[in-house]
Amino acid sequence: MKRYLCILLCLLLAGCASNPRLQEVRALADDAPKLAGFNDLSQRFRDTYQRQQPYLGTAAAQREEAIDRKRRDAYPDFIALHSAATTYLRALGALAGGATFNYGEQVKQMSASIKAWPDTGLSDRHVNAYAGLVRLLLRAATAREQDQAVQAMLRDGYQPLQGTLDAMATLLRYFNKNHDNEQRIVLGMLEVEIPYADAPRDRLLAALARAHQQEKLREYRLLGLRHTLAAQQLDAIRERHAALYRGLDPLPAPEAADAAAPAFPSAIAQGVQP
Repeated sequence: MKRYLCILLCLLLAGCASNPRLQEVRALADDAPKLAGFNDLSQRFRDTYQRQQPYLGTAAAQREEAIDRKRRDAYPDFIALHSAATTYLRALGALAGGATFNYGEQVKQMSASIKAWPDTGLSDRHVNAYAGLVRLLLRAATAREQDQAVQAMLRDGYQPLQGTLDAMATLLRYFNKNHDNEQRIVLGMLEVEIPYADAPRDRLLAALARAHQQEKLREYRLLGLRHTLAAQQLDAIRERHAALYRGLDPLPAPEAADAAAPAFPSAIAQGVQP
């Protein structure tokens, strides 16, 4: 009897391992670390004023200092988006692997809601998507049959994750514009000022300034590539998640009607309920 039970268990495990959908879900979850570029670029965006300050005149410095405060206020919300997206992907991957991912403590640390930041393109729709994703993580059931549980999490998480990833993509575009503006300010100042340091008595200063100018050119060129790579990796994850969603088994008629209801409420002020 024990022998038959062992054989049955091995067959069940082999079936889980060979399920193509579960393999694709695990592969998607394994790519979650590729979203880390968003965090790095968020931090660089937050610290814009520190880098710009030496190149700004008095009036421009005062103006940028006020913007700096807004950037720092918004930064925790940017990181919250990344945390919600990666936690969902890790939970989904663990579920597809037959494991229980203990993400309760991590979710508890997430903000119940974030704010819209219209200047950056972070809108009410993105705020609602984030709230919906956190709610899903709080109530996600992991005790059901594996493939059905994965499908349920994919179905319930589709709109919230897509909205959260769209928020991150929107912010990446804004970070890139901010990067271009910083580049114009810094390199523009160097281009204007370096010729004035070209007198014989300022040869060392001019040489150092030109070396600094070349260093900044390389820095901005590499940062431009990092923005492009981060956007491409995010888009790839978003498309693979959408492809998994499109491949879900159709719901029975009553469940399909329920699924047609909005995945999350439109009121921004509504808190997250487990």
